Amino acid sequence: MTKNGMRLTGVRKSFGGLEVIHGIDLDVPEGAFVVFVGPSGCGKSTLLRMIAGLEEVTDGEIAIKGRDVTDLDPSERGIAMVFQSYALYPHMSVRDNLGFGLKMARADAAEIEQRVGSAAAILKIDHLLDRRPGQLSGGQRQRVAIGRAIVRKPEVFLFDEPLSNLDAELRVSMRIEIARLHRELGNTMIYVTHDQTEAMTLADKIVVLKDGRIEQVGSPREIYEDPANSFVAGFIGSPRMNMIEAIWSGEGMAKVGNGNIKVDLAQHRPAPGESLLLGMRPEHLIVASDREDAVRVTVDVTEYLGGTRYLYCQTEDGQSLIAEYRDGPDIERGDTLYLRCPSERRRYFDKQGGRLR
Repeated sequence: MTKNGMRLTGVRKSFGGLEVIHGIDLDVPEGAFVVFVGPSGCGKSTLLRMIAGLEEVTDGEIAIKGRDVTDLDPSERGIAMVFQSYALYPHMSVRDNLGFGLKMARADAAEIEQRVGSAAAILKIDHLLDRRPGQLSGGQRQRVAIGRAIVRKPEVFLFDEPLSNLDAELRVSMRIEIARLHRELGNTMIYVTHDQTEAMTLADKIVVLKDGRIEQVGSPREIYEDPANSFVAGFIGSPRMNMIEAIWSGEGMAKVGNGNIKVDLAQHRPAPGESLLLGMRPEHLIVASDREDAVRVTVDVTEYLGGTRYLYCQTEDGQSLIAEYRDGPDIERGDTLYLRCPSERRRYFDKQGGRLR
């Protein structure tokens, strides 16, 4: 790690006798956009609040630009945080909301005016400076909340699910705005979300969390194409990766239902009768003309989305499987198909979720 990044070393958090963050080690390069993602209760917001200084660190160290900030007050860490709730002062104008923190810090009036004007221009809200929060849309209020962070000129921006209160269409446009903001400012940004689409859209680096532990760290492409375990494979992707149980029958073959598929494992040699999980992305499944190296399924539901259709299927042994289907003849409920996944697209896991190679 460069001295200008952020480092978490052995970070733990306990509430009484319950440990909820278990020894997190993480390097964040300067200027990176890092997204913490995981299901509710995985510890992502707690970890963010520890970085911000809003939660006490039970053990371990947090360093920003080589400086140990573990025990520093939030105001001394060089961070600014944007919350899920906008937390704007309703009786103040946008201008006064943006400049309030600087005013409390006794900044010069000219400096406040310059910083507020600069932040408003970056966020394209300079025409709203004389309005009050009640006169703004949800997206405009979130821009003001982000602007309040910008005027502080922090080393690191922290975002705690900032788009959760917005409707779906506005969330898409605000994701684009936040990505543009990162490109323009170049600051380190750490963003918490449970929405894996936001994570894939925004991140340079994704940190997948589960039960207070890091499951995998990598670029969106690395996380998607080379998941470390079945949890990551299932959590990242919409629809999620298919996971179907196969029984190793020896000689590079495994049984699914009444058919056999090829299994290419360079390192692991399962014992005959051993179960493994076969992971296949819906978009990698193709309709085959015969059963060879394919899975026989019956279609339960077809979902038409214009250019894309999703087929919700059942294997012969009752396992669920989703396939993306484009540019072919109509497929109806009750149809029987053979679905094949190219061998290089398959991922294998043991019954505990560990990756097999």
